[in-house]
Amino acid sequence: MSAAAIERSSRRRHVVVAYAVAAMFLAYTDRVNIAVAAVAMRAEFHWSQSVKGLVLAGFFIGYFLFQIGSGALAQRFGGKRVLALAVLWWSLFTLLTPPAAFLSVAVLVAARIGLGLGEAAVMPATYELFGRWVPAGERARSLALFLGGIPFGQIVGLLATGYLTERSGWPMSFWVFGSAGLIWVAAFSRHVHNSPASDPRLLPAERALLPAPLPARRAPTPWRLMLSSPLVLSFVGAHFGHNWALYVLISWLPSFFHEHLGLSIASSGAYSALPWLANFVALLLGGSCADALVKRGVEPIGVRRSLAATGLLGAALALVSLPVAASPVTALLLACAAAGSLGFAAGGFTAVSFDITPRHAPMLIGFSNTLATIPGIVGVVVTGWLLDATANYTASYRLAAVATAAAAVGLAMTARARVPDLDGRASAAAETDRCMDETVNP
Repeated sequence: MSAAAIERSSRRRHVVVAYAVAAMFLAYTDRVNIAVAAVAMRAEFHWSQSVKGLVLAGFFIGYFLFQIGSGALAQRFGGKRVLALAVLWWSLFTLLTPPAAFLSVAVLVAARIGLGLGEAAVMPATYELFGRWVPAGERARSLALFLGGIPFGQIVGLLATGYLTERSGWPMSFWVFGSAGLIWVAAFSRHVHNSPASDPRLLPAERALLPAPLPARRAPTPWRLMLSSPLVLSFVGAHFGHNWALYVLISWLPSFFHEHLGLSIASSGAYSALPWLANFVALLLGGSCADALVKRGVEPIGVRRSLAATGLLGAALALVSLPVAASPVTALLLACAAAGSLGFAAGGFTAVSFDITPRHAPMLIGFSNTLATIPGIVGVVVTGWLLDATANYTASYRLAAVATAAAAVGLAMTARARVPDLDGRASAAAETDRCMDETVNP
């Protein structure tokens, strides 16, 4: 069968990717809708900026706590089971958000923590699924599509929440997005299989394209070797700096347009959504560039480093100028530049876990995402505190610029660092050579 015929017959892995994209989309609609709803909630419940920052940061506490745990569960029980339970869990907490808000701030923060616990599993579980279902030459593009659910979810979440809040009240978006998650769980459970071996609709032609089956029992994660690697730590630092800027923009951009530039809630939602369209396009561009360069024989980790550093520096430059924008249009262009640069950076570095350690990629991304969630707690809370202290966004956006620039510098400093042998490839090769030598020279 020709390559073109194989491609036409190959659809099951695309179904897995499509459902993963939809899961990330739902995760971010459920995550960002409170950024717009909180504008109305603050007026109704008479919150200070610091209290609003605490509410916005509650999600990230739960998200921080369960990254590594969800990676371990995904490796043990399979990505499909963990992802289905995760979406079910966070959808229920989305539905519980309005009643929690009417009870007290403490109950609302607890509900947001519960939401974060569920969403913590989306990346480790998906990485585990992709390790089974996505060929190596398609991983950067597939991960770019998966992460494209982030800006797509933000666009829809911000626009829809602004519309629903003005016309039906702030609780409505939580009812709508939470219900959508329950529908996804039912469809995903029916149509997606955890591994190619259990999918009766997978054709032999497509099976030949897929990665070799993962071992039934995986070796323990080599944490000491992982945490002592400058290369690993530089990419974790890139993830950290990227997320500092990402989470500050996600959580506070609607408030920036509403409070700083005087737009209505609906207009603030629209203006806040457009930068994530730029993010989506740049994310796909970064992923496609990475795959194209790797297929041409360029060293994969070097490709990831270059794209990530370029995007992070671009984001830093845009963030420095954003808080002093004199008009909504200028602010929108700068926000698009910042979000687009972050997308380009993510399109570069998100596949690096598979480059470094295919066997332990879910645990590595869980560890990286754990540390990269700290900005969601610290950065978002500090932004609220700085707003109460300074009454403007200059300090918070420039602090985010420093974080992204420092991450780019960290990547540059490890350009000559060696790749750690986390999967034991070197020792396995040495053992194979030893056995062959004993066979030839008994």
